[in-house]
Amino acid sequence: MRLVDPDSGRPAPGSELDGVSAQARHAFPGPLLARWLRQGRELERAGLAGGILVSYQRYSPSIAEAVSPQAAFDFLRYLMDMAFVAGRHAAILHCRAAAFAASRVKDAAAFGRWCRLMDETVEQAPESATAILERMELLLRRLDLAGMEAWLATGLRVGGGDAQKRFQFFSFADPIAERSLLRETGDALFADRERRLRHFATALWGQEMVVREHGLLASGLSPRRASFDGNFLRVPPSYPGVRGGAAEALYRASLAHIAAHLRFGRGRFDPGSLKPMQIALVSLVEDARVEHLAIAELPGLRRLWQPYHQAHAGTSVTAELLLPRLARALIDPDYEDPDDWVSKGRALFFDRRAELGDPATSRRIGNLLGNDLGQMRVQFNARSYVVEPAYRDDNLGLWNHDEADAEALDTLQEVVESLRLEQGEEAEAQQHKRSPDESEGQPQRVNPEALPEETGIPVARLAEWDYAAGCLRPQFVTIWDWPQPPGRSDWIDHVLERRRDVVRRIDSLVRAAKVSRPLRVKRQPEGEQLDLDACIAAEIDRRQGREPDPGLYMLTERRQRDLSILLLLDASQSTADRVQGSMQSVLQVEKEAAALLAHAMDALSDPFALHAFSSNGREELRYRRLKDFDQAYDGAAHRALAGLESGLSTRLGAAMRHAGGFLADQNSHRRLLLVVSDGEPSDIDVEEQRYLIEDARQAVQGLALQGIDCFCVGLESGAGSAFSRIFGQANSLTLDRLERLPDRLPQLYFRLTR
Repeated sequence: MRLVDPDSGRPAPGSELDGVSAQARHAFPGPLLARWLRQGRELERAGLAGGILVSYQRYSPSIAEAVSPQAAFDFLRYLMDMAFVAGRHAAILHCRAAAFAASRVKDAAAFGRWCRLMDETVEQAPESATAILERMELLLRRLDLAGMEAWLATGLRVGGGDAQKRFQFFSFADPIAERSLLRETGDALFADRERRLRHFATALWGQEMVVREHGLLASGLSPRRASFDGNFLRVPPSYPGVRGGAAEALYRASLAHIAAHLRFGRGRFDPGSLKPMQIALVSLVEDARVEHLAIAELPGLRRLWQPYHQAHAGTSVTAELLLPRLARALIDPDYEDPDDWVSKGRALFFDRRAELGDPATSRRIGNLLGNDLGQMRVQFNARSYVVEPAYRDDNLGLWNHDEADAEALDTLQEVVESLRLEQGEEAEAQQHKRSPDESEGQPQRVNPEALPEETGIPVARLAEWDYAAGCLRPQFVTIWDWPQPPGRSDWIDHVLERRRDVVRRIDSLVRAAKVSRPLRVKRQPEGEQLDLDACIAAEIDRRQGREPDPGLYMLTERRQRDLSILLLLDASQSTADRVQGSMQSVLQVEKEAAALLAHAMDALSDPFALHAFSSNGREELRYRRLKDFDQAYDGAAHRALAGLESGLSTRLGAAMRHAGGFLADQNSHRRLLLVVSDGEPSDIDVEEQRYLIEDARQAVQGLALQGIDCFCVGLESGAGSAFSRIFGQANSLTLDRLERLPDRLPQLYFRLTR
């Protein structure tokens, strides 16, 4: 059968080309068109006819035109894999997403990389294929391929082996998804600065404010302006394109502006019969009024707000252009605008300077200016109007709309019920009794809204290092301050009695350590002997015509110990194993070693803390404070150490970061974190062995930058190479015989603290 009519050059009726679009004939010239048709038959043979075939024939020409015909042919294999793994609907979406991806990358190698990335992701998270593909245009508009790869990797990390959590992330139901997306775009995030920004806003007038990020709109984007309802504030997760110090300055300006509303406002306005343009004008004047009063009290705020007012006079007369010019005229005394309406607005505002303490003044001025714009036939589009400049809020908090009230009530309920966790700050939580049907022996995942009495309190969300993506995942691990049930009060006494030989050696080491070591203090103006190095330097200075340093002597001084130490015990389930050839468990040996070490530290009066940890996934790292730095090593601490039990997993990096926060608060010259663990890091939501090892290594490096030394004692687990990787060869010690730990740990302490 002929494919083409020789007279017209068009597809012959009834041939395979009959019905083929002009775009397909153009995208697949010559014999490539026949190959493209054969691929359609291949889909039919695979049982993928219907919507998938129609979608492939519709979008593959676009792939061929944007990249190459071969790329469209290669895409067929990925399309079939998608259909078999994630279903027909996902495959249909995959065609449209691939066409858009091709138009964005316009490169065969990059398009192939995108196809492989989608193939690998869907293989690990087939339930999320539809959610990812539906949002592919949004993702590709905001991320390059490297950023998308990192974002997808974050979603897989967050979900771990839980399909529901993966789907929540990729459908943006999990707020971490938007935050991670913003981070990959390079924009500065509010979450990274929240604590100090909120403290800044509170410090202005002493008003406590609850600050949250905006959620996503139906478009998948966040609102562009801050909002407030009473003392509850919502801010954009980021300001697109604003980075670094500029982003923090913009957040400061926005929070200070809302703080001014809370300080100088007096409730909401009743809109009555006001038109949208009049509402916008009253809001603008009210913004200027509270800022004027705020600057009168805190003049430095002008330097914070005024640089954002960049509107300039122009020939166009529209509401969207006139309103920003009026806003600038009301805050910038040097700005001159030739427009009569703007000049009138400035005159009305400053002529009523004595009345600016009353919010009703804003309504009177706004109504007058709105009437003038109405007579000038100036058009106002309320749907497209955006408050300017960017630091000002959306003005919804100024008006008593019925719809706004319902929305504010939802926001208030969400704020009250949500649990915002911040690094280094204790969160408030209600405590309720455990329900009768809950098991007493099994650790329960709990809803933070109804914390049982026996559970801990979430106190921090810490970052975690993703080595594959090469970045920190902010607020990724939840730290729970977990209560420690007491054990036997006489347990410590039994340990010291049974280990009398070790206690005697410790006591002798304590007596020797209490005699302060002599230290040579060089370059002193007087002393016991000459400092040869200083004498040589002085002679060099003299010969070169410079005045020599008079510090030519050296003193010998005895200085007191100045160090703090935190002993961090791994209490994961593996420590419940029996020590070979003994009736004791690994944890019992750890506890005995900790008791002996605490005996030595207490005798030396060195500030020390005893903490332990275990983890149940990234959402539940249980951190037990057996003894804090400011707590006496007394019966309560003895009972807490005695009652420590094994359970769960070992998320070491997050535990060390949290422990580092306690050490960072110590004023000692030297601060030491001493970790005792029986195995390399692991957790239930992490499949890749290297992931937590690299995170712990990054944690050690971060603590070193804070001046905190880290050392690890590994216990005959075969994890010595991991400990060396995390802490360094010189800062880790692996014991081949576990029963030696109670003897070696105090000796190690004296060696490390010389």
